Amino acid sequence: MKVISYNRIINPSFLLINHELPSNTFHRPRLISTSAPSISSFNMKKKDLMMRLPCCFTTRAALSSSVKTDTYSGTKKQKSSSFYTHPSLLEMKNEKAANRVRVYEFLRGIGIVPDELDGLELPVTVEVMRERVDFLHKLGLTIEDINNYPLVLGCSVKKNMIPVLDYLGKLGVRKSTLTDFLRRYPQVLHASVVVDLAPVVKYLQGMDIKPNDIPRVLEKYPEVLGFKLEGTMSTSVAYLVGIGVARREIGGLLTRYPEILGMRVGRVIKPFVEYLEVLGIPRLAVARLIEKHPHILGFGLQERVKPNIQSLLQFHVRETTLPSVIAQYPEILGIDMEAKLPSQQEFLNSIIESTREDFGRVIEKMPQIISLSKAPVVKHVDFLKGCGFSSEQVREMVVGCPQVLALNLDIMNQSFEYFKTTMARPLEDLVAFPAFFTYGLESTIKPRHKKIAEKGIKCSLAWLLNCSDEKFDQRMSYDIIDMEEMEVGESSFDMNTLLEPRNDESASDFDEDYSEDDNV
Repeated sequence: MKVISYNRIINPSFLLINHELPSNTFHRPRLISTSAPSISSFNMKKKDLMMRLPCCFTTRAALSSSVKTDTYSGTKKQKSSSFYTHPSLLEMKNEKAANRVRVYEFLRGIGIVPDELDGLELPVTVEVMRERVDFLHKLGLTIEDINNYPLVLGCSVKKNMIPVLDYLGKLGVRKSTLTDFLRRYPQVLHASVVVDLAPVVKYLQGMDIKPNDIPRVLEKYPEVLGFKLEGTMSTSVAYLVGIGVARREIGGLLTRYPEILGMRVGRVIKPFVEYLEVLGIPRLAVARLIEKHPHILGFGLQERVKPNIQSLLQFHVRETTLPSVIAQYPEILGIDMEAKLPSQQEFLNSIIESTREDFGRVIEKMPQIISLSKAPVVKHVDFLKGCGFSSEQVREMVVGCPQVLALNLDIMNQSFEYFKTTMARPLEDLVAFPAFFTYGLESTIKPRHKKIAEKGIKCSLAWLLNCSDEKFDQRMSYDIIDMEEMEVGESSFDMNTLLEPRNDESASDFDEDYSEDDNV
């Protein structure tokens, strides 16, 4: 308030004295009278106004001076009373640090190393952290599992874990597989169902993977839930289709071996395909092998495949037969050959007295010999010797047709009895054509023998059996048997069978029992 002017005091017989008082004292001016004449009522009002104005200004100045003094001195002169108390940022920070220390102490007490949790948002209380650990235990995860991926402790039970597990359960992921699922890919508990998981599942369905097979794919390869849709998954599938894998086979192929979705084309798939081409397998044949045996793409090219090929060559397998060997038994690319080959060679030599070159010929005709267990092989050799063949004849038969070491013994016995009693041929015929045992007795041997017996045709077993039914019917229509046709070379795997177009529809190869009641 500003006073512009006042009427002058006619009789200034009063002096206004403003004492310097403390800033927190209400100022009341003192009046000192020099004389005591009577004054009028009007003059009294003026005097009262003049006394009050300085008092008001003085009080305000004193308060202002007090605030400034407090501000510059940095001291709190008087506590302001309030109904609410707000902690300072420093107090909040210190409290948060203290809570984290208590949580870390709890984790260390149960065997969890919290070193990787620095910077991760954690529960503020030990009780909430204990709830998370207990929930993970119920899922089958151990302290060791948590230590392998301690960041899982940053997942909220209600906000993260339960929604993800509910979604997996609705898809059909089984409880019995859940623990292994989380051990392999615990990051799934961080994922958003809508943003991360659902788009991947939709992509898999777009790859012609049947809805019932989606949970199987996730159980076999849970890491697929973390892949980007336009990254490795799409490029690997596009490359396989480009080399000749039938588009309709992609769904079944990925169902059997979903790990393909995580393989990089330039580093894994393409070098593998090109190496098989270098060995002599046509690209389309490679595509057919991948359709039937997609897991061969998982054999390390440098670590396993190339060393195995070198081992085969060292054990007298001819380079020209490598495509046939691989096509017959693709598993040979991933077997530990360094340990298998020497032991099998020594074993075969001990029971049929074969040479190293013989062992190479056996592998060329039946590469599965590398994986055959010893007991069945011994039984088959004993059976042949029991039929009256000498050791040398048995060796010749095994080298000529190694399949005689792996056939069903009951069926072999029935075929031999028919050969000996009805066909009445000498044993030398079987030595010359041991593949006789590989043909069906009722479907092939009996009807063909009956036809040549009716016509009185004398022929070798090879001429009788080593041809298609159509070709055999043509031979039966000949007036004269072409002697050159009777000279049939040793049978071998025909690579052209892999190049024939496929007409069958793809289907899931999963035959294991599946119960919806076992879902998560």
